[in-house]
Amino acid sequence: MQSKGIAVSEITVEPQDKYNLELLNQVHPSDWKNPVPEGRYNLVVIGAGTAGLVCAVGAAGMGAKVALIEKSLMGGDCLNYGCVPSKGMISAAKAFAHVERSDKFGVRLNGEPTLDFSSAMERMRKLRAKISHHDSAQRFTDLGVDVFLGQGSFADSNTIDVAGTKLNFQKAVIATGARAAQIPIPGIDQVNYLTNENIFSLTELPPRMGVIGGGPIGAELAQTFARFGSEVTLLEKADHILSREDASAAEILQNSLIRDGVQLRLSSTVKELKQTGTEKTIIYEINGETREESFDEVLLSIGRQPNIEGMNLEKVGVDYHERNGVTVNDYLQTTNKKIYAAGDICFPYKFTHTADFLARIVIRNSLFLGRTKASSLVIPWCTYTEPEIAHVGLSEQEAHEQRIQIDTYQQDLSGVDRAILDGETEGFVKIHVKRGKDKILGATIVAAHAGDLISEITLAMNHGIGLGGIGSTIHPYPTQSEAIRKLGDQYSRTRLTPFVASLFKKWLQFNR
Repeated sequence: MQSKGIAVSEITVEPQDKYNLELLNQVHPSDWKNPVPEGRYNLVVIGAGTAGLVCAVGAAGMGAKVALIEKSLMGGDCLNYGCVPSKGMISAAKAFAHVERSDKFGVRLNGEPTLDFSSAMERMRKLRAKISHHDSAQRFTDLGVDVFLGQGSFADSNTIDVAGTKLNFQKAVIATGARAAQIPIPGIDQVNYLTNENIFSLTELPPRMGVIGGGPIGAELAQTFARFGSEVTLLEKADHILSREDASAAEILQNSLIRDGVQLRLSSTVKELKQTGTEKTIIYEINGETREESFDEVLLSIGRQPNIEGMNLEKVGVDYHERNGVTVNDYLQTTNKKIYAAGDICFPYKFTHTADFLARIVIRNSLFLGRTKASSLVIPWCTYTEPEIAHVGLSEQEAHEQRIQIDTYQQDLSGVDRAILDGETEGFVKIHVKRGKDKILGATIVAAHAGDLISEITLAMNHGIGLGGIGSTIHPYPTQSEAIRKLGDQYSRTRLTPFVASLFKKWLQFNR
């Protein structure tokens, strides 16, 4: 019953327009009253991002008594600072880029197309607010979850304190996620820089933007802002962006970014940040030379660090690392066997879909004596640039490092009819199989819709379907998914050895 509880503190999201007010009313309502707990909870979840929400609603749906604690915005990074707003911006930038290049399809425009940045951002905020209803405090209350807004911290191994209220639990889950990482760059504390947590509050397009870090966030937003019209410079310490990806895949994307106007500073090391008035300056070293460039905004996108603060983890014997987060075993138990963890707070693959499935493991293992292992998950991921880069399983480099013998099959999109017709021939599908077999060990796809295409391969890996099985499955023509089917054909042709071919020839001659 909310009427007897304690009111939560107010949080604001900029700009304070009607869409962000709607967002806040859903995910952190200022008039929310925390419920009064009655008895012991089967499960108390700290953190209402993807992992926490799935844990809470899944357990409650199975009849468990569940409490969910969130100190900031329900929906976590994905809804508020990550997947949802970024893809809203990416969609706007992609639409504009396609209009600008429509002449190659015979589309003629009267005059130069223009983009209204403030309208594009308003659209993003409108759609984010609409989606926020799914993660709202009221919706989860209606689903049987006691929602508490405030900082949750462990009082002992049976109790969590939130806003002065004690919650007694049978099992608990830490799902507090992660935030933008910081590095000790001299001068960083004196610079008003952007991260994924405040860049979506912009209402005016920065004429010049510097991006530090060429990972997924840096690559996506560098391309997006360049397409919007900013002069974008991306600095990356490695010799190519997306250092976790196949080098040939990263090269295709680098060329795409350059065409969109992004200036790349690869193999560069940032030495210092300075701010004079509103102008920010990055001082960096490249090829043994020290340079500096000035910008209107600087985006810091160098990875994630776990939200471990304020929970009193030491008191309940939960081990953690400042960089890697909470320590868990393969069953997602922490060093306190009554307390589990899920999502970015404890796992190296920091994706929304991974957090979802880790939460499902926690429900089974914490409440129903399950023994499901996190290591059993087959985890795909995608970077939503244009073209997209999607990956699952082993890369060639990882196979080499682990001394796993593989055969690699590649189909370039330039040989796929639908990709030719769509004007999307930059890219490929590359699949690695166990040497001499068709067992799929990993894959990389570079394509306009790579994130959609990778699921077929993930499904095959998850259920033991080999490359031959994919090749014998009819795919509709013309589609870009034919690139995957063609790799099955490639594998099948390798089985036709000279000896087998001679037997076929003799058989056909015999049966004339």
